[in-house]
Amino acid sequence: MKRIKAVPLDRRHFLALSGAGLGALALGVSACSGASPAASGSSASKAPRTFTIWDYESADSAMGQAWAKAIEVFKAKHPEVTVKVEAQTFEQIQKNAKIVLTGDSVPDVMEYNKGNATAGQLAAQGLIISLTDAAKQYGWDTKLAGSLATTAKYSDKGLMGSGEWYGVPNYGEFVGVYFNKDMFTAAGVSIPTTLDEFVKVMDAFKAKGVTPLATAGAEYPLGQLWYELVLSQADRSFVDSYELFKSDVDFAGSVMTGGTQMLKDWISKGYIANNVGALKAEDMGVSFIQGKSPMMVSGSWWFGRLVTDMKANWGMFTFPGNKLHPGSSGNLWVVPTKSKNADLAKEFIDVTLSADVQDVLAQKGGLPVASSATATDPKVAELTKSFSSILTQDGLAFYPDWPVPGYYDVIVAQLQGLANGNKDVKATLDGLGSAYAAGKKDLLKG
Repeated sequence: MKRIKAVPLDRRHFLALSGAGLGALALGVSACSGASPAASGSSASKAPRTFTIWDYESADSAMGQAWAKAIEVFKAKHPEVTVKVEAQTFEQIQKNAKIVLTGDSVPDVMEYNKGNATAGQLAAQGLIISLTDAAKQYGWDTKLAGSLATTAKYSDKGLMGSGEWYGVPNYGEFVGVYFNKDMFTAAGVSIPTTLDEFVKVMDAFKAKGVTPLATAGAEYPLGQLWYELVLSQADRSFVDSYELFKSDVDFAGSVMTGGTQMLKDWISKGYIANNVGALKAEDMGVSFIQGKSPMMVSGSWWFGRLVTDMKANWGMFTFPGNKLHPGSSGNLWVVPTKSKNADLAKEFIDVTLSADVQDVLAQKGGLPVASSATATDPKVAELTKSFSSILTQDGLAFYPDWPVPGYYDVIVAQLQGLANGNKDVKATLDGLGSAYAAGKKDLLKG
């Protein structure tokens, strides 16, 4: 599931990475970087052209700063090209990509979400081009071997993990718990390491009249919190079933029921604002930044925003007690079929994997996949440590809306009903389960 422009996706931002390749995603710090010989020998025309980029990262996020560097490097290589950057929001691209990409005014390269329901659908419908040859030419298939390549490949049915390359990731991401260290100190509480301890910390803040968790139900955040709670009851086989369709998922079983009931209980106990169903991701972020809530469960894409805007001392820890967490390689760069400058698009993608750009990610908390740089900032080091601990446990579980097309909207709507008291746990799971089953059947037919 992913994020709005003001909130640096997934993201939202959701198929499973193989356990064998997870070490490669641990920032890929020893991976080779820099332009390949093929890149430096590009046959791109030197005639004046306009090259259009769509992305949805805020300028102060690690990714936004890295893409700015990529554009700088690209312009130096191609002074004859006019680069036009059109800022989008995650929601705009999520909802309108299929319509836009069938029209006559399309970007040359765009950032897009991963998974069956997103990039897989564009690939299956012929709206983005295969990048398999480019992956070999530029060496992406070596830099992004193993699990990193999982999110880049899609079958002719749009199922992730096999087939042609249709996108290129160049950073990692995960969901954790941001916390206000000043508020923790004032309340006399410590970082929780188990779910029970987490509940006790929330009880301590609730007793002081403070809503412990900032989240939002009108967009992705509540769905990611729900998935964290589901994963607290789950193991890797559940993730393989839910994301990879390796077996059937029982939406009435203990994993789904336990996690969903826990979310309902947390709302009822006031751990979450009672108007959460009407709140957007930006509302969540502002609430946390302003110190109205001491904790926020969301993704690493918020890191740059907090560095810039948050005055209080803050940090991050992984969701207490969980071995599985929402997360994956980052969003993809994809090339629309109607791109007028596909050759330049491939070059630009390669620039984003160069040392210059990847090192910016490393220093700004962007979790690069091809950098040898070591983070010098203590907060970046803390973020990296959290991500590494997840990878060590083979803990990336992807995102709840990835499995089937349209599931993002289903999750938002169903959890809004739960939060607003219009649906109980059973009705919520019935709604989630029926949409999942229908989407899975449609994907697998034929």
